[in-house]
Amino acid sequence: MAEIKKVNDRNMTNYMARDFDSLLQSMREMIPDKLPEWKEFESEADFGNILLQLFAHMGDILSYYQDRIANESFLGTAQTRRSIIHHLRLIGYHLSTATPASAVLKLTIPSDCKEVITIKRGDAFSTKSQKDKPSIRFEYNGVMPIVIKCADTHGPITRILPVEEGRLISDEKLGISNGLPDQKFMLAHEGLILRSLGMGQGINKDIILTTELGEIIEEWTLIEEWTLQESLAFSRAGQNDFVIEIDELDRASVIFGDGLLGAVPPHGAEIKVTYRVGGGMKGNVVANSITTIINAPQLTLAGAKVNNEKPAVGGADRESIEHAVMHAPKVFRSLKRAVTMDDYKALALNFKSVGKVRAVASNWNKVTLYVAPEGGGQVNDVLISNLLSYFEDKRPVSTIIEIADAEYIEIFVAAKIGVKAYYIQRDIREKVKKAATKLLAFENVDFGEKIYLSKFYEAIEAIEGIEYVNITEFRDQIQSPGHIEKSGKIELGTNKVPVSGYLGGIEIEEMVGGL
Repeated sequence: MAEIKKVNDRNMTNYMARDFDSLLQSMREMIPDKLPEWKEFESEADFGNILLQLFAHMGDILSYYQDRIANESFLGTAQTRRSIIHHLRLIGYHLSTATPASAVLKLTIPSDCKEVITIKRGDAFSTKSQKDKPSIRFEYNGVMPIVIKCADTHGPITRILPVEEGRLISDEKLGISNGLPDQKFMLAHEGLILRSLGMGQGINKDIILTTELGEIIEEWTLIEEWTLQESLAFSRAGQNDFVIEIDELDRASVIFGDGLLGAVPPHGAEIKVTYRVGGGMKGNVVANSITTIINAPQLTLAGAKVNNEKPAVGGADRESIEHAVMHAPKVFRSLKRAVTMDDYKALALNFKSVGKVRAVASNWNKVTLYVAPEGGGQVNDVLISNLLSYFEDKRPVSTIIEIADAEYIEIFVAAKIGVKAYYIQRDIREKVKKAATKLLAFENVDFGEKIYLSKFYEAIEAIEGIEYVNITEFRDQIQSPGHIEKSGKIELGTNKVPVSGYLGGIEIEEMVGGL
């Protein structure tokens, strides 16, 4: 609480006390000195007391705003996504958008097909919708069409088709250029998929922007394609560059230059953009779930069937501010150039489809990246292609990068627990499973992780209603069932990642007491 202290025979107010109670008390303590004739200021019915409370209330609110402004002014204390975006933009770091999951489909065309089938960008497939789970859309996203000549083959035709989760938005009209510098246009659809510019010319060219000037009826049209850059700071005058800004609500805007740093679209030019939206963990669907052709009539007419024999991997939600604050300094120190193994690791983790990575210099000019996709699973050809394209402008010219799978090691845990009276066994069972699962969750483990038995005891004993715990099995997949690691810890190899061996992380064999 605030105090009025005398300094050189003068009353001094403690202005660091800025909450309602402190401000009200400070003003009341000043009354005898400032207004000695006011005697009834502590009465609730006194109008002056009401004014003091209103002033204290306003002071409390203003103090809150001051604290928020001060906190949002520093990266380490900022809480809002908007402030984090602006802080990190100063070091050239952009928060990642949601990343689409990728999968490989097995396409089967019946033998009676005699047509030429062309699969183009945007042809779509999906999982089957369920009552509480909508279908997930996947599209072929390659720049070059896939042409299948059915007449040249005998018997059923089988092809491998790489797909990515999301939806293609083709030739969206952003507006007409007014010829002024620094023009800005907002995309109509939220959830833009925006990956590293290093892979912009690879298999997935996520954003294509053109300006069209002229009259079609006069058979004269000037169409120019513009290049996406991370910043216009290094664009020359007249260079057809643009940047994308994404705000805290995932709304994306296209920004052009001012004529000195990047060109200005010609006056009257129509601006069109093709891009993709989607991404997120929801795209990491299980194997044999993408079985529906939803927007590829040429395949439907041919009686084709599709199926993903392996799970879709690499889907990730937009980057959290906690991850950005922790990860951005590492990327900044690497200067977006991969030299040391720490650089390779930091840059790989900046590619949002990658959940975990370990970089190893396997030769003087070869680096092997052991990758666990976001959410777990094995890397597929689409993810490998995207990741290699991403590193293309970041690695030394003589360095060869290889992508390898992480090796997942199952950890098996079983226990006998006692439940206190008046606690429902079914509820306790679920809480125990969740506690054990959390210890082995993908986001909580890493390569070469040491798994300690004591952590499971600690997590289970912390659950309200547990009388006792006796872990009867603690082993990896190599050991036989019922084994308990005597050392109390399981040490994994450097390229191995622990995962839960039992569904739910723990199997409860016996429960005593309770309801």
